Formats: sequence, C-alpha cells, structure tokens
Amino acid sequence: MSNTDKPSNFLEQIIEKDLAEGRVPGNKIVTRFPPEPNGFLHLGHATSICLNFGLAEKYQGECNLRFDDTNPEKEEQVYVDAIKEDVKWLGFNWAGEVRYASSYFDQFYEWALHLIREGKAYVDFQDAETMRETRGNFTKPGVDSPTRNASVEENLAEFEKMRAGEYEEGQASLRARIDMQSPNMNMRDPVLYRIRKVAHHQTGDKWCIYPSYDFAHGQEDAIEGVTHSICTLEFQDHRPLYEWFLENLPVPAKPTQYEFARSNLNYTITSKRKLKRLVDENVVNGWDDPRMPTVSGMRRRGVTPASIRKFAEMLGVSRTDGIADVSMLEHAIRDDLNNNAARAMVVMNPLKVVITNMEKGAVEEMKAAAHPNRPELGERVLPFTRELFIDRADFNEDNTLSRKKFKRLVTGEYIRLRSTYVVKHEETIKDDSGEIVEIHCSYVPGTVGENPPEGIRPRGVIHWVSATESRKAEMRIYDRLFTHESPDNAEGDTMDYVNPESLKIGEGWVEPGLVNAKPEQGFQFEREGYFVADRHDHSAEHPVFNMTIGLKDTWAAKSGK
Repeated sequence: MSNTDKPSNFLEQIIEKDLAEGRVPGNKIVTRFPPEPNGFLHLGHATSICLNFGLAEKYQGECNLRFDDTNPEKEEQVYVDAIKEDVKWLGFNWAGEVRYASSYFDQFYEWALHLIREGKAYVDFQDAETMRETRGNFTKPGVDSPTRNASVEENLAEFEKMRAGEYEEGQASLRARIDMQSPNMNMRDPVLYRIRKVAHHQTGDKWCIYPSYDFAHGQEDAIEGVTHSICTLEFQDHRPLYEWFLENLPVPAKPTQYEFARSNLNYTITSKRKLKRLVDENVVNGWDDPRMPTVSGMRRRGVTPASIRKFAEMLGVSRTDGIADVSMLEHAIRDDLNNNAARAMVVMNPLKVVITNMEKGAVEEMKAAAHPNRPELGERVLPFTRELFIDRADFNEDNTLSRKKFKRLVTGEYIRLRSTYVVKHEETIKDDSGEIVEIHCSYVPGTVGENPPEGIRPRGVIHWVSATESRKAEMRIYDRLFTHESPDNAEGDTMDYVNPESLKIGEGWVEPGLVNAKPEQGFQFEREGYFVADRHDHSAEHPVFNMTIGLKDTWAAKSGK
C-alpha cells in the first residue's frame, strides 16, 4: 500500500491527520508489536502484527518488535525465538534490532527513584490480598496504605532494600502515589515494582525486582520514539495511567495510545492460559499442533501467510469488540490455496483397476499441469501402468444410475482418467464374501488429451494413481478443535467441548513425485482437499501430509447455516 491510498479505518484517519498537522516527529510513523514471551503467538496476535506492521508499511514508517519481558516466572527464550520466527514467516521485518523491556531496566529503576524523590511513589508492605481489599471496588473507595505518607528518605531506603534482596517475595512492593479515590481502578496507587527472586532469560540474576507492565509500557514507547501505540480495547482504562507516567517522568518523547477492538473467532479459543492447558494436558501435540490457533500451528497445517494477512484485512479495524465467523478465515485460506497450490492426486480408499489391454510391466509417462491456471508452475509426470488405484467411491455396479446423479464409472461404461486415457469397464472381480476386490478395464487408444471416437461418451473424469509406482503416505485429517461455537462461554469446562474427531490418521496412495515435496509445500489433492507436507515429519521414506482444509465448507451444512 502507498500513502496515497484513502484511509480505510479510524487509525489511518488519525495517522493521516497527525501527519498533515505536523504532530509526528520527523514526519515518520513508528509503531510497535509488544508481545510478552510467555507462550506462542495465536491468530489474535497475527491480526495485531498485520495491523501494526501494515500501518508502518503504508506510511513508510517503522515498526519495532519489542518483548515486554517483565514477568520472568512465565517467560522463556523458546517463546522469544518462536515469536521472531512467526513475525518473519508472516512477511514482516521489524526496524533495527529486536528490543526488550529488560534492556531498559536500569532506566526504569532510575525513573522509579525519580517518582519517589517527587513524593509520587512509596514502598508498601501490605500483602497482595490486603492490597486488593484496600483498593476498594467500583462502588467502594480505596483505603490508604499505612506507609502511603512515609518520607522520601524512608521510601528511598526501603526501595534500595527491595533491590538488594532484603525482602522476600510478597513482603514489599513499590506503588505510585496517585489517587485512592479515583473512579478508575487503575489509578488507585498501582504497583510499579514487585519482588521476584527468579532469573530472567535476558538479564540473568541481576535483578530481583521487576517493573509492572503498566509502568514499563509507556516508557518503552517513549524511549523508542513510538508515535502511535496501538493496543486492544482492554487497555482503554489503562490509558490515563499510561499518560500519567509520561507526564510525571522525564521521558524523551510523548507517545499516544490508541485502542482498537479485537475480533474473537467462533469455535476457537485464544486465551494463552487455556492454550497452554491444551498442551500441558496432552489434548494436542504441542504448541504447533495443526489444530491449534497458534501461528506455528496454522503454519504446520498449511495455512499460508497470505491467507492470514487477507483475513486480517477482511476483519478490518473497529472500536467495538465482535465475534468473527471462522468461515471468514476458511474462505481466505481456500481462496489463496485455490489460486496457488499445485494440484496432485491421492487415493485414500483404493480399488484396484487392471488395464487388460496393456502389457505387464509397461509404464507410460503422462504429463499434467501442476496448476490449471498457472503455467509457470510447470508440469508433473504421472506413471500410467497396467495396475491402477481409483477411489472405491468412484465405481458403482449399477449402470442404471443417471449421469447427472453419478458422473463416475459404472458397469460397462466409459470414464476418463484424469490427464490420460478414456477407459471402459469390462469386468468386476469379487471375493467369496461378495466384496469387490478389483475391476478390469480397457483403455481407448488415442484419447490422451483428445476427444474419444464418436459414440463413446465418458460419464466424467476421476482421479487415479499407479498401483505399482505410487507411494503410501500417512494422511492426517484435521477438523475444528472445538464442537461448540463459543467454547469459552459454554456451560461447564471448555475442555468438555474438544472435538473427538479433530484428528484422524489414515493412509493414502500418492503420485510418486510427492514423496520429494518440501516441508510446508502445499497441494490440492483432487476431490480430497488441501494438504501440506508436514514440516517436521515428512520425508521421502515416510511421507506425511496434513489436511489444511476441505474443498468445501462442510460445517455450514452440519449446523444448518
């Protein structure tokens, strides 16, 4: 996008007005994406990435990647690495080096001292439960801490003891001295520092006190020169506190916070706590399980960056929370894969076909387009042999079925095998129980890429693979993880609504060339759906394909929508 595009949402309108009125230092927009590294990114984060990086791209600005790593108990380096990889995979580049809140801990400490010296911060010795009670509620005003009016000298000394590790966790905290009567609960003397005697993944054992998110957030933005600090709507009530810190500290810049509404997705949960529970209780096989709404999970399932970015664009930017239908995401995925995924054939439920007028051991190499509308993707080679597999559902003994109802092979009639000959059914072979074990057909010479002779009318076209040259592959068939439209709000435990059919493992016989598919290479398997070579488990020796999505929305029919 260019900055000549008309603004499509209220954030773009704000930015354009700020630029036009000269309120942006250096006339350069700076945004940021500030995840806490306590889990893997999910779809909600992905839309925020698209928004923040997208705005920077549109207005030729910069977007910082910054880890708000102020809670070392729940944070790990593995999450930091995964988040960086996710942002890059989505197609975005952050400005400069990766940034960390922990890089500013020395500065935060100095600013905490500044507030103490100004009489605007004090050390409190109330435990967490007492502090919660004395803060009051929306109908009950807060009660001052016994140490709220301690002298500057006392508070400086006590804060130094906190830093030196002389108090245990929960024994003391540093609070801002703002207004215990404020109608905004966030302004009732919020905690600035708490004691956490745990090592930090970036700073090691240097600190045993850590700043709160609220104290760090705005100051990080100020240090980095962020012009537009874009948050989700739950931070709206935190904005007065964000602004109070900027007004009462000698910060180098004065960023502005703006809030937009998150769009929750039905049939999906995005709570990090609940996602972690799915992992910890082995409901799924890790954070990148293809059923997970994490970026890494969607990636492993074969969802493309382009489809996620398209979905974010479809959602738009709003000031009001809403619930998006998962079918919007699925539409974006199907649309992208239909346009870009190479075609291939796989037979999941095989029925052997013997071509009786072909010599044993003969192999004819047929060529087929990798994509019907993308000639630049080239062609693939299909070995045509005497013994083939077709899908069992593609043959019916009843030749009285109308062509309109059954466009596949029936007794005594013709069908075209995709990208090769027209064949005619000759004989059906059954076992002692009466089950069909194979059918015999003959091919019609001269029909590869050509119309059959007059009088021969194939019922339709079906897919196939060579029985002798194809390779058996593991097929992982995925479905939605939850059966309830709103699993977060459903009665009882969210885990009660896990779909028992969300993963089925089967096998299929694939074109031989597919064993050499690269990990994460996606395909449309004719009549079966969109699949991807698993990024971890797929190999030429053991091919593994994950189902990304079906060709059509089957859930709409199930739910009656």
